[in-house]
Amino acid sequence: MYAVSNELDFEEVERAEQRLRGVAHRTPVLQSSTLNAWLGAEVFFKCENFQRVGAFKFRGGYNAVARLTPEQRARGVITYSSGNMAQAVALAARMLNVHATIVMPADAPQAKKAATQGYGATIVEYDRHRDDRESLTRQLAEQQGLYFIPPFGDEGIIAGQGTAAKELFDDVGELDRLYVPIGGGGLLSGSLLSAKALSPACEVFGVEPELGNDAQQSLRLGQLVRIATPQTIADGAQTQALSSTTYNIIRHNVTDIVTVTDQQLLNMLRFFAERMKMVVEPTGCLAAAAAVQAAEQIRGKRVGVIVSGGNLDSIQLCKYLALGQALQCQPDAV
Repeated sequence: MYAVSNELDFEEVERAEQRLRGVAHRTPVLQSSTLNAWLGAEVFFKCENFQRVGAFKFRGGYNAVARLTPEQRARGVITYSSGNMAQAVALAARMLNVHATIVMPADAPQAKKAATQGYGATIVEYDRHRDDRESLTRQLAEQQGLYFIPPFGDEGIIAGQGTAAKELFDDVGELDRLYVPIGGGGLLSGSLLSAKALSPACEVFGVEPELGNDAQQSLRLGQLVRIATPQTIADGAQTQALSSTTYNIIRHNVTDIVTVTDQQLLNMLRFFAERMKMVVEPTGCLAAAAAVQAAEQIRGKRVGVIVSGGNLDSIQLCKYLALGQALQCQPDAV
């Protein structure tokens, strides 16, 4: 089933795990007896909303900075992000005494921008609907001599993100299915590396917002597809395209890429808050919404779900809770 590229393998995930030991949180794996009864399945939520900076991205961000040579660290680092990777790289850089510059969309959630600045990073804003963030970032890197860390195509990022799935398999054993959110593909790529090594029969599904399905289109067409910035509440998945690195890993190894609607994300967000007492951002709800959508297919199975983040301010949380609908027993409830 798996054919991971020669350039990156599970040993890199294991090395990342060593770098992250005592630095990243080993996040809990939780279950909902209510949801398990509804679905007739065992669903294991890997809760990266409890990770440092409130998202799985700290794993990759720290690993990427920690792998740099002293000369590269001295130059300072730069990346682009809508928020969670911004915070991850900013905190990792502060911990490792490296200056970080983050290119962020002007309309990024204020809480994410404030946290990034609070970690000591310099923020450069851009218009996500008009500007090419990667070109801007590379231009700044060249002008200022900064070391560019691609936010999802960097091998250190991918290996670091793969430690979340590794911990899940280590804690609960082999799974029948694993659902993973996908924006730029770093988390899914790393999860595929871990699944290959620790649960080779596991089917792995990437999950995108319906209005931002560039990875699904890429998989269907057999070539990298770029789309306009998607209009979705899942701001962490408002990417326009995978990187060539993540695309190559995903297309050879993923079972499928599926999508969910914004309303399904809102309904799942409300479920997490009301029934599991967790704050989960819309992007973090992608995998869970897809698992519930696949209720008939997962009946009787052991299913892993990566809850990727929980960065919401109180105003956003209240608005989204009001818009969400309570889950019912029907498979199409979310």
